[in-house]
Amino acid sequence: VQLQASGGGLVQAGGSLTLSCAASGLTFSRFAMSWFRQAPGKEREFVAAIRWSGLSKLYAESVKGRFTISAENTKNTMYLQMNSLKPEDTAVYYCAAATRINPTNPDKNGMDYWGKGTLVTVSS
Repeated sequence: VQLQASGGGLVQAGGSLTLSCAASGLTFSRFAMSWFRQAPGKEREFVAAIRWSGLSKLYAESVKGRFTISAENTKNTMYLQMNSLKPEDTAVYYCAAATRINPTNPDKNGMDYWGKGTLVTVSS
């Protein structure tokens, strides 16, 4: 299984960025796909997840209303559209796959596969 995240970069506060995660070696629609992020000196935290072929989407409170997760099962690709970015969104963003997740508390320890991260830097 390989997960490849891309799309990170430098953006000004208030700007937008879209991340992509291309998956191979798994049946995409059978997994819950998630985004996590890790800022310098902080724990890796949940950002968003999509499951059941898009019928269920979960978001961390800190990104609700600003970030949108989506997926194209035919392309085995997941996206994270990030709008109204803030400096506190600066982090390395990781995509992950799990056969199941806890919808009330998606846990990084419950992920089965991880991709390498992509750095998002939001300047003030």
